[in-house]
Amino acid sequence: MRALLRERGIEKNCMTASETTLTIEHTASEIAPVVEAAVESTESSIHISLAAEQLGTFLSIPITNTLITSWAVMLILALIAFFVGRNLKMIPGRVQTLFEEMVSFILGYMGEVLEDNKLARKLFPLITTFFLFIFASNLLEFTPGIGSFGFIEMTSHGEIFTPILRSVNTDLNVTLALAVIAFIAIETIGITTLGALKYAGKFFNFSSPIGFLVGIIEFFSEIARLISFSFRLFGNILAGEILIVVIMSFVPYLAPVPMMLFEVFVGLIQAAIFALLTLFFVKIAITEPH
Repeated sequence: MRALLRERGIEKNCMTASETTLTIEHTASEIAPVVEAAVESTESSIHISLAAEQLGTFLSIPITNTLITSWAVMLILALIAFFVGRNLKMIPGRVQTLFEEMVSFILGYMGEVLEDNKLARKLFPLITTFFLFIFASNLLEFTPGIGSFGFIEMTSHGEIFTPILRSVNTDLNVTLALAVIAFIAIETIGITTLGALKYAGKFFNFSSPIGFLVGIIEFFSEIARLISFSFRLFGNILAGEILIVVIMSFVPYLAPVPMMLFEVFVGLIQAAIFALLTLFFVKIAITEPH
């Protein structure tokens, strides 16, 4: 009798286990399509490209959306300079007074840093161009139409949206080009100010073993500025853009607004950092070796 009850208990447990397994398999089969659909929806809604999208070619030169946006930034800056500069007066108005005070402040600061007012005047166009171009590019990122107008391409991964205009500094080619210009300007000013031999003596010092090692470290740190200049600007702006895209995909209405305001501030800071670092590196370059 006990054996019979035991066998029936085992059969009952086996039936319960099999029913539980079938229930789990049935639930998993119901959940799997939902999860796959959610993943596909997320992947299709958020598309992030590190490289700038190519829109076409001109004389075998690739035309990207960041290149078009950079042309728009230069056009805007040229128009502002034209309209501000065409009506200069001996007795300035409010707008002219504002620009004159800004120019006077920047020139005075550069003269204090470089300890050479003549060199400050020569370097003023380069430093201010860096700041204005980078800040205007970062500010234009939040203008309606930037990144929202474009065309849809069908690929093996599905539909991919390609914007006609894209934030300039999210393209590593642009930030690297700015870094190369700054690097060449710094080295050229250092050589013309100190002379080629004296300037080279900063990096190739054979007076002592320690001096030689310090010079080699200085040489590689000089080359590393290309990486620090370009990747600092590129990384900060691209990270901000990605963060805003992710926030907009989850909370599309109110949450992105304070983040956009913060990114405008970040864009201002990054433009100032790039310009100021160029100025400080010029000061280091024209300082005579000890």
